[in-house]
This record gives sequence, structure tokens and C-alpha cells, in this order.
Amino acid sequence: MLSSPAKPSANRSVLSVSDLNREVKHLLESSVPLLWVGGEISNFAAPTSGHWYFTLKDARAQVRCAMFRGRNRSVSFRPGNGREVLIRARVSLYEGRGEFQLIVEHMEEAGFGALMRQLEQLKARLQAEGLFEPARKKPLPFLPANIGIVTSPTGAAVRDMIHVLGRRYPAAEIELWPVQVQGQGAAQKIADAIAKAGRCGRHDLLIVGRGGGSLEDLWAFNEEVVARALAACPVPTISAVGHETDTTIADLVADVRAPTPSAAAEIASANAAELLQTLAAYRQRLTRAARLLLRHLRQQMQLTGNRLRHPREQLLNRAQKLDHLEMRLIGASRQQIYSRRSELQAALRAFSHCHPDRRLREDRERLTAGRHKLRRAVQILLQQRAERLEHTAQLLHNVSPLAVLQRGYAIVRDREGQVLKSTRELNIDQPVSVRLASGEFSARIEKITS
Repeated sequence: MLSSPAKPSANRSVLSVSDLNREVKHLLESSVPLLWVGGEISNFAAPTSGHWYFTLKDARAQVRCAMFRGRNRSVSFRPGNGREVLIRARVSLYEGRGEFQLIVEHMEEAGFGALMRQLEQLKARLQAEGLFEPARKKPLPFLPANIGIVTSPTGAAVRDMIHVLGRRYPAAEIELWPVQVQGQGAAQKIADAIAKAGRCGRHDLLIVGRGGGSLEDLWAFNEEVVARALAACPVPTISAVGHETDTTIADLVADVRAPTPSAAAEIASANAAELLQTLAAYRQRLTRAARLLLRHLRQQMQLTGNRLRHPREQLLNRAQKLDHLEMRLIGASRQQIYSRRSELQAALRAFSHCHPDRRLREDRERLTAGRHKLRRAVQILLQQRAERLEHTAQLLHNVSPLAVLQRGYAIVRDREGQVLKSTRELNIDQPVSVRLASGEFSARIEKITS
């Protein structure tokens, strides 16, 4: 015989499934703090709501994750299955199915966050040691005779730097220290090249850098060994790593930071036009000083002659000495002018390949191309305007009263030329004029039908 099920006692507390899930969710969210979790994405889904749903897994376990639209808008990459990521999330429970899940608030590619934390720790330590202080940085020489470049021999950065230096300052000697700029062991090779270049005694200036890339590509210039090599280098240094938005520890330690390798070459080189202007200014100052000195000496001679009228011999001796000094001064001035002219001619020969004819020729070519473009654009515009005019004329013709007359209609006017539109406006024996598609005639009303 079956027994009836036992009834719950009156004092027993019974939870519904919804209440249980709500309590567990509250317990999880209140007791577990915000945490970082790393793993591989699988089962990634992005419905039209804009939210992301996926599973984060490793070799032994997995957990469901949700990242809502307001949070995933700040993610700089598109996640997908198989991608390794780091997430900052809070633990929760999906009450509808009783599933344990993570609510993601931030996501980044795996490895990036660790690199950034490592970078910030090293930056703080070096800053505490004073390696970033402006007081310890050396000024750059105005006219470096020898410039060393520590970079990859095959990248675009070295070609850009050599091109800019050759165009702006061809008198400088350039020496390349070829190194590996990314990958395993690159930082040590860069540091060794900086140390050797600083000890060789040939360079007046050292440029260290490479072209742009990701944080991982530029990481060699964030290594401590490179920072300490730059700090210990006896030669003034310019850091030229990546693009303008890239900032490495090497940029902070070097004496000068350039936004790009090309900009580093411009900072290191003197401008040819400025040198020529400076040389011309020196020549004018020297000539002016010589003339003032001659004028002063002549005035002194005149004053001495006025005071010593009788001792003619002493006066003649002074005049002879003055003439001798004048000839020496003129000879020295001529020698200085000749020397400056020789330097100017040498500089002009060095900069002769920077002739503006090439730029003028390129400007003419661009002007010719622009003229052809303008002519084609005008022809197209005229054709479009002609087609639009023809279309408008056709529309006007279609709505013209004359076109209506061509279909057999007529226009009837009274003596005053007013168009008659109804039989109520007509009278017997009233004269009217009738306009046809071709010609016009007069008539008189004999009969009116409504």
C-alpha cells in the first residue's frame, strides 16, 4: 500500500529556484572582487543587440563570459575564436539558467597588459634614479662633423635619415652601426653598438632608432640595458624610435627625442640656407669693423698731428706706423675675406646638387597634370550642363501651351485678349479670336450650347 508524501512542516523555509539563484548571485558578486583572467576565446557570438557572449578556456577548464555593449565599445580589436586575451571581470550568476559566468568590463590582447606593467615598473625605477632628468642631458653640437647611426641597415628608417642628412648637410660624415632592432637579443646588440660608438671617439653625435611598429616590435628600446647604454654614452644622443605617437624608454633617456627618424636627421643637421646667411652676416660684420677701425685710427692720427705740430719727425714716424698698421689691417681683412669667400665657394659646391631646378621641374609637372585634370573636369561639367539644359528645354516644351495646340486644341480670346474658359463668358454675336497651332483667325458667336 502506497503511503502519502510527507507534508512540509509549518516552520520549514522553502526557497524557489529563482530565489536560490538570486541569493547565490548576490553572494558571488559581493564576496569576489574584480579580477584578471587570461585564456582562449571559443564559442564567440555577437548578436544584433551589440553584446558579446563567449567561453574563456584553458587546457583544463572553461567559463562562460558576457561583455555588454557599453563596455565592448572601448575594445581596440575584434575578438574571435582561438584568440588569447586578458579580461578584467566580476564573478556573477545568470539567474535564468543558474549558470556561473564572468561579466567582462575590460579586454586586451594577451601579453600586452603584462608588457605595459613591466614597462611602467622599469620607467618608475629609472625615473627615481634620475635618468630622465633634463639636467643630465647633453646639448647637441651645432655642426657635427661625424654622425653615427645605430639602426637596422635594411629598414626604411636608415634610408630616410641618410637622405635627409645628404640633402641638408652633405659636409657631415655618416657612419652606420648596423644592429638588429627587434626580436630575441636585439636590446643587447643595440646597447653594445651604443657603447662602441661612444668609445670610438669619431662621432660628434649619435642617432639611435628604427621605424614604427607595434609595442612588441619596439620593445628592444624599452629594455633597461639600452636605457643604461644611452645614459652612459659620452656622445650626445638623439632617440628616433617609431612614429610621433610612439614613446619608449630610450626616448626618455636620450639627450633629445625626435618624433621620427627623418625628424632626427633634421635635428642633427644644419640648414644650408642658414649657414650661407650666417657666413654673409659674418662677412658684413668683419667689413664694417675694419672700416670703423680705419676711421678711428685716422681720427687718432689727426688728433696727434694737431697736438704735435712742430716735432715733424715724430709725426712722420707716427704716420708711417699708421700706414704700416693700415696696410696690415687691409691685408688681414683681405685675407679674412678671401678665406671666407673660399669657405663660401666650398659650401656652395657642396650644396650645388640642391639646385631649385629639380623642384621647379616637379612643380611644372604637377601644374601640367593639374591643368589636364581641370580641362577634363570643365569638359565633363559643360557636357552635364548641356544635357541638363536639353532636358529642361524638353520639359518646358512638354508643358508649353503651343505643344498642347499641336494636339488639335485651340485658345479662344475676347477683344481684350483674355482667354475664355467657359461658355458662360460668351454672348451671341460676340467677336472672338481663335489661336491654332499654326496661325490665328477671328470668329463670331452664333450659337452657345452648355
